[in-house]
Amino acid sequence: MRLHDGKYILEGHTPVRCEDIMTWGRFMELQNRVVEKTKVGDVEVSTVFIGLDHGWGEGPPILFETMIFGGKHDQFQERYPTWDEAVAGHEAAVRMVKEG
Repeated sequence: MRLHDGKYILEGHTPVRCEDIMTWGRFMELQNRVVEKTKVGDVEVSTVFIGLDHGWGEGPPILFETMIFGGKHDQFQERYPTWDEAVAGHEAAVRMVKEG
């Protein structure tokens, strides 16, 4: 079973496990971790690489997160294991905001 505190960095769009806390910390502080960010009126949809496994030891590591800030779906959140799934999830959240 994987531990929840699994740390990851990105190499391109690929998450890579990182055992060194200093390397991980520098990556999280200095790298642009935004996958996509979209404004729809006063609402923002943000998708980012979160760097810590939120899969709780079940299945693949969950390392990306989409959130909606503002509007009807304020605080909506979805998480994903891969960059490509995060992009698709971001697009779905933007559609949800546009459709009301």
